[in-house]
Parts: sequence; structure tokens; C-alpha cells
Amino acid sequence: MALFENLTARLTRTVDTLRGRGRITEENVGEALRDVRMALLEADVALPVVKTFIERVKQKALGAEVTASLTPGQAFIGILNSELVALMRGDSATKHARGFELRAQPPVVVLLAGLQGAGKTTTAGKLARRLIEEKKRVLLVSTDIRRPAAVLQLQRLAEQVGAGIFPTDVRQSPASIARDALDAARKGVYDALIVDTAGRLHVDAELMEEVRQIDRAVETHERLFVIDAMAGQDAVNSARAFGQVLDLTGVILTKADGDARGGAALSVREVTGKPIVLVGVGEKLDALESFDAERMAGRILGMGDVVALVEQVQKQVDFEEAEKLAKKVAKGKGFDLVDLKSQLEQLQKMGGIAALADKLPAAAMKGGSVPPEQGDKDVRRQIAIINSMTKKERRNPGVLDGSRRRRIASGAGVQVQDVNRLMKQFMEMQKMMKSFSGGKLKRMMSAFKGQMPPGFPGMK
Repeated sequence: MALFENLTARLTRTVDTLRGRGRITEENVGEALRDVRMALLEADVALPVVKTFIERVKQKALGAEVTASLTPGQAFIGILNSELVALMRGDSATKHARGFELRAQPPVVVLLAGLQGAGKTTTAGKLARRLIEEKKRVLLVSTDIRRPAAVLQLQRLAEQVGAGIFPTDVRQSPASIARDALDAARKGVYDALIVDTAGRLHVDAELMEEVRQIDRAVETHERLFVIDAMAGQDAVNSARAFGQVLDLTGVILTKADGDARGGAALSVREVTGKPIVLVGVGEKLDALESFDAERMAGRILGMGDVVALVEQVQKQVDFEEAEKLAKKVAKGKGFDLVDLKSQLEQLQKMGGIAALADKLPAAAMKGGSVPPEQGDKDVRRQIAIINSMTKKERRNPGVLDGSRRRRIASGAGVQVQDVNRLMKQFMEMQKMMKSFSGGKLKRMMSAFKGQMPPGFPGMK
């Protein structure tokens, strides 16, 4: 996750310095904690949060018993991990400890509050899509009577995700609009009403009073503060101000895929006392994830998030298409460029190599491998090359002579060497696929039977 990239790199270097030490001492812990403190401050974590965090880690590290099976580096990273989890999750007994769920009598009213530009309207659309996937009927309403563009944006998002939209009458007060929308939600037997509120460039008394009136008018069940991960300390301060006006139930962190330093994510739970429940990780409407403190801590410390990777594969891979390819290969039929393009497009659907690499442990990405950004660029180039071929050429790559390759390169806007490189890689893949023909693939899968995770295609 780009959000914690610099913090991850800094903490990884810090832990590496402890790996060669024979035992944990006050001296080497002190050195490591100085580096951790600098890493957190550079990440724009609130100073009081940094002080508390460092003190907790120091107490646990100096009192830690390092077993024979652990190095000081491993013991220290274990302590860092548990304290990061505690910092971001807080009290595990909170109702949102297991993620965002609707637990009240429908229609459940979800109010989104925050400053202008934090991504409230887009988040409203993402949240509606998420609830619709859970078989909920959702109604959206905008109470922003000052910005017609925000109302129009919410209407378009509602159309895209299949949610209902309550028309905004700018002649009414925001509280009246919300009240009428709730009546419509009851009559329409909706499960949830998502109220998108107006924002400002900064906290002011008028904004706070408006949000308070809306909250009272509709007896809100969920009051979620939408915070921009790019805003740093300002976002945390505004979260505190909104928390004084509204009884917030949780926080949604947006733009976590950007170049923010991560301070907001690490500070907001400690400062507001409210849990982060959801994280926006991209512009697409499906780019909204449940926040899991343990998995996030693992990613910050360079341990990856394999659980999220598996969930992403299960959600976005076309298993029907994968099964067709497996059957085709098992029967000894040729792996062609149509198949290769399909595999590359599935990789793109999952966010590309960069998105997958982000969820892998940092150690897996070492060793001179191609940077994820370059890998994504190569994938796009390869798809463009295949798109420049005729159907016959894709199905029968053997016909690709020199003149055809020059035409394809020109059509894709690449060099002939790029086409040659793709064909070399394709032939290596084709050779590997041939080794699975004649029942070998089936026998290999049978050998693994019982070791595959539940739900794996073809396994029981």
C-alpha cells in the first residue's frame, strides 16, 4: 500500500539492524526506538501518539524474554506488530471490531461527515455498492444544497451501483431533505439510507450545526467520519472536531492508495477513540475494503497481507475461464495468444502486479525482480501487442514471420524487439503448458487433493 511505503521501508531497516545482535539490551533497543520514533514522525503521526507508542514498545521490549528460537530482531518486530495492532484497533470489544455491519432495524441510517475533498460522495457510492452486494436495498441522498455538482455526482453513482436516489430540493434545509429521504426509505422498504452531507475546506460553526441538525432529524444509527489519508495532521484535528459534535461510530479512511505518509491512519484511532472501519484503496467503486488492524500492521512491517490477496483472487478471478483453460491444456490442446491475453487481463482486474506485490511480504520482492510499476507497464504493452494481431495470428502464432511482426509492432506503437520478447515468453509458457497435457495436470492436482484451501475450484 503506497500509504505506508516510506514507513515500511524505514521500519524494515530498523529491524534489520537488530537481527545480528545476540540479545536485546537497553542500548540496542534505545537505538531502534530512536529510528522508530523518527519513522513515525516522518509519517506525520501525531506527537502525543508517537510518545505513547514508543513508551509502550520500550516497556515490552526491555521486559521481553527472547526464546532460543527467536532472534532479537524477530522478538522486536513481534512487539512492534502487537503495539501497532493495539494502536489502530484500540478496544477489541467495540461493535466494529469485526468490520462494518448493519445491526439495527431497517432502514439503517448511515451519515457520512467530513471536510470537502475527503471523498464523501464517492465513498457513499462505494458503500452503497458494498451493501447491495450483501443483498441490501440502498437509498442515497445528498444534503449538500450549495454544490449542485455533488448532487449530480451522487445521482450518477447511484445509477452505476444500482441504488435508489432521493431527489434533493435545494429550497429545503439539509435536515428537511434528510427527514423526507428517511420517510421515502421506510415507504420503499429500503434496508439502508446513506446520507451524504456537505463539507467545507475547514471546520466552521455553520458546518457543525448543519451536521448536528441532520443527525437529530433522522436519528442516525451510523455516523462515519470520512478522512483523507493525504491530509495528515489536519485530518486528525478535523476528526477530533467532528467527534465533539457527533457521536461518531467509526472512521472511513480514503485515498489509501496515494502517496500519503500514513500518519492519519495511525493517529485517528488514538486521537478520536473511534475505530477505522473501512478503507478506500482506489478510484473504482469496488475499491473499499474492511479495515483489519492485524493485517494492516503486517503490511506496515513488510510482512504482507496474504489473506487479502486470497480474498482478492476469490473475488476477481474468473474461475470459469480458468477451468476452461485447465481442461484445454489437460486435453493437450495448444495454449495460444488468446489464452495469454485472457490471463493478462485477469491480472489487470486484480489491480495489476503492483497491487499484488503490495500484499506479498517484503522479502518476497527482493532479489533483483522487476519493480511492480515496470511489470504493470510491461503487461499493458503485451496486451497492446496481442490486440494488434489478427484472430488467425492469435490462434496460430506459428505464422508470425518478420513482416507480420513489424506490422504488429507498428500497430501497437512498440519496437519489433518488444514483439520478439513477448513471443519468446509465450513460447516458454507454451512449452510449460505442454508438459501438463495427457492427464499430467489431473494427476498433479489429485496429488494435492486435501491440501487445497476450501472453495478451490474442483476440490472438495
